[in-house]
Amino acid sequence: MTTEARATGLDALNFIPGATPPMVVGGEGNHLVLADGRRVLDAAGGAIVTNIGHGRPEVAEVAATSTSSVDYVIPPWATPARVALRDRLVTSWLPAGLERVGFVSGGSESTDSAIRLACAHHVTSGRPERTVVIGRVPSYHGVTLAGLGVGGHLGRRSGYDGMLADWPKVAWDDPDALEAAIVAAGPERVAAFIAEPVIGAAGGVLIPPDDYFPRVAEICRRHGVLLIIDEVMTGFGRTGRNFGIEHWGVTPDIMVGGKGLSGGYAAMGGVYATDAVTAPIAEAAHGFMFFTFGAQSSACAISDRVLEIMEQEHLVDRSAKLGASLARLLRDRFDDHPHVAEVRCIGLFAGIELVERREPHTWYPKSVGFAQRVVQESLAEGVWVYPAGSGPLAQDAVMIGPGFTITEDELDEIVTKVGRAVDRAAASV
Repeated sequence: MTTEARATGLDALNFIPGATPPMVVGGEGNHLVLADGRRVLDAAGGAIVTNIGHGRPEVAEVAATSTSSVDYVIPPWATPARVALRDRLVTSWLPAGLERVGFVSGGSESTDSAIRLACAHHVTSGRPERTVVIGRVPSYHGVTLAGLGVGGHLGRRSGYDGMLADWPKVAWDDPDALEAAIVAAGPERVAAFIAEPVIGAAGGVLIPPDDYFPRVAEICRRHGVLLIIDEVMTGFGRTGRNFGIEHWGVTPDIMVGGKGLSGGYAAMGGVYATDAVTAPIAEAAHGFMFFTFGAQSSACAISDRVLEIMEQEHLVDRSAKLGASLARLLRDRFDDHPHVAEVRCIGLFAGIELVERREPHTWYPKSVGFAQRVVQESLAEGVWVYPAGSGPLAQDAVMIGPGFTITEDELDEIVTKVGRAVDRAAASV
């Protein structure tokens, strides 16, 4: 591709004021179709969202049918689609014990609701002083003020710090730091701890040590702190299991998940909790406010069909199998690359950590925006990958997270073209 064509992709991707972003007019399988006829291989599932691929007519049929039968219904009321989706989740998808289900319009709303739910649990249990929620660095939990406040994504918090709750943050891989933070805050004041099973946007697929979550769960139980697991990116098969936390045999008190719930075909998120969390709220008849467009009946019907397709086509197992192939391809291409410090992969969720030098580990200057350069060069190759990283612990990375319908040949194409993109980006600095 010519320098001029690549430059057009660069400006569009960066959303430079006055620049025109790519116009997407269609989706077919694992590709996006642009207005000028170009096809872009969607190696990141948009924003790690797509799981069953683009342009599935059977989902479009459900959307049309459900919208024509039931349009808007206030979220606390029931519809057949809402009940069917709840039943499928509890019967076939959620970890045992998570039987209380609420639907919202996306990941940010789900984590915000989970934080409110944890505080409501303590208030209605006679512990109104438990208002502290502990987060991690790095981490990302959405763009509501509560999500940014508990999150550790420095770039996305920037400019809002004066508005955000001053909640404690601990290192992402250190259970002892969590216990120390609970003790420092006063266990009687801590409502919850929130964590992603695998850190996505803020860390570029950071996978914890094997003993991390079992120890975290024990610490939370001992101090009466609710454990909230954020599965917005990792849930619904992305890591090769139904949910990422299942790799470590832990069941949280509250879990959230969006993105893969509808595979991008509807704006959906979910909050899932145990009876022990919701019982005191129900007994107190506490008013837990909803979002106006949460649990849209048509969105529930679409999500139910997406999950049914996942089951019929065994796409969670496919994510695990093709994830192993992706990991092998990435290691073969990048294990000795001078500008790649590490490749991390779990299911069809992979991160490439980008550096100026491997030894000693040296980031490019932040002003270079090296991850964005790699994304731009990948787009010029006709492949979309997702930028990641936040702050000094994980500054530059790109993520690969395609639909679970991806083929072996398409995985090979992704790795080949992203490899060329990294080389070109390094040469441009």
